[in-house]
Amino acid sequence: MSTPAEVPAGLPAAPEFVEPLQEWHRLHVRMLVVRPLNEGIAMLVPILVLLFTGNGEKWRLIASGATVAAILVFSYLIWRTTRYRITDDQVELHTGLLTRKQIAVPRDRIRTVDLTSKPGHRIFGLSAVRIGTGQQDVPGTDGLTLDAVTQQEAERLRLLLLQKGVAPRTATTAEGEHAEPVPVPESEVISQLDLKWLKFAPLSLSGLVAIGALFGVLSNYADDLGLHPVQDLWEWLFENPSLALFAVFVVVLAVAGLVLSIPLYILQFWNYRLTREPDGTVRVQRGLLTTRSVSVEEQRLRGVDIQEPLLVRAGKGAKLAAVTTGLGSKGESNLLLPPAPLSVAHQVSRDVLKVGNDPTTLRLHKHPFAALRRSMFRHVLPWVVIATGLAIWAPSWAWPIPVAIIPFAALVGWDNYRSLGNALDERYLVTRNNSLVRSTVALQRTGIIGWRIQRSFFQRRSGLMTIGATTAAGAGIYHVTDVGESHGLALADEAVPDLLRPFLVDSTVDDQAERNV
Repeated sequence: MSTPAEVPAGLPAAPEFVEPLQEWHRLHVRMLVVRPLNEGIAMLVPILVLLFTGNGEKWRLIASGATVAAILVFSYLIWRTTRYRITDDQVELHTGLLTRKQIAVPRDRIRTVDLTSKPGHRIFGLSAVRIGTGQQDVPGTDGLTLDAVTQQEAERLRLLLLQKGVAPRTATTAEGEHAEPVPVPESEVISQLDLKWLKFAPLSLSGLVAIGALFGVLSNYADDLGLHPVQDLWEWLFENPSLALFAVFVVVLAVAGLVLSIPLYILQFWNYRLTREPDGTVRVQRGLLTTRSVSVEEQRLRGVDIQEPLLVRAGKGAKLAAVTTGLGSKGESNLLLPPAPLSVAHQVSRDVLKVGNDPTTLRLHKHPFAALRRSMFRHVLPWVVIATGLAIWAPSWAWPIPVAIIPFAALVGWDNYRSLGNALDERYLVTRNNSLVRSTVALQRTGIIGWRIQRSFFQRRSGLMTIGATTAAGAGIYHVTDVGESHGLALADEAVPDLLRPFLVDSTVDDQAERNV
């Protein structure tokens, strides 16, 4: 038995050597093809502009070739300098050439695992794994992304990271990919796509959003070519006003939005499935060309948000989002149910929360009449100001447009007041706000970590306040808007006992003190 070497006096002992638990892996070598393919789709329009404009100058051919070569070189450098490994305690990612970046995520902080396969990934059987750890769902700042690994490896990582188990020591191939098969456990299906839901696609206005995005992209490229279609169109309409032309434009836009909305719905939500996995997660899978799978730990769920855009609500529909740590409120990563019948949204909410009755169906406490005055004021006054300004400084045909909008603004203000409400049961605080996209949030009372109370000058005069329940999940704060002062404070005190009580003043004690004086 050998004895350790003696350490010279005055020098610290060398740290004990610990062999790494897992070896380092590279991203799959097919990434060298997939990344240029995905990047090339985004750069396709600029490359075509360079190739087919300018009477075939030689520099345009050189610039196009240089762009393609730069994408290829950049992809190789990313693959060559990126490594990852999973130990018992954390997930590590090292990447970068000139600026070296080292990211380590503790495994006990992992909240979500998002698997995304763009068309380029799917052709070569790859997937990108996004590991989320907190509220801010921003790549590079909170969590890390492995782009790309095989779909088999992505599924293995999803199961491994969300189970919080010890990383198994498995044999690997030359590319660093695990060769042994991954067992697929049985899942409980909560909801899946019904083609009848397509009727809600036109009501969601997704087609109009797509038209706006496409128009913006084409306008940017037109500006690069020295064309200014938006400015020219605006100037022409300003010089030649025509209500008939405006009506035709609105009809064409509506028809185009209607035609595009259904294909977009299919692209986003085809093969949609919401399942409860044996590993204690809720998993959402969807997508036609780009597939996406988001897994959320059930113990991280803090509630649900039933969202009803105005037209979807008119068709008795809604969509459902998760209020959970690890996913922010922006984008669609927190989506549990696409636009579907409202009854389905309540059923899915009940099944996800594992409750007998969906808390969002509770009878809500109405807000004071003063809240109606504030809502009407906020929605109508801006249009009155705009109409007045146009009547003074714009052509005579301009001011009737905002005047015609004022009645609709008044209806929105009235509906906004009708939408306000709050309720409380044994487990959840329920609050409802807004009109154009009415949102009903059921937030676990145990997930509330603080209160934010706001009282503007006009709210104080009306005896109202806005109370925000702060939480580490979802949007971070959920508001009970324009609620009466006494009811709002009592609601907050009852929802989380002893949190707000030290800051409250008992009015009966003050009244007794005044009488004694």
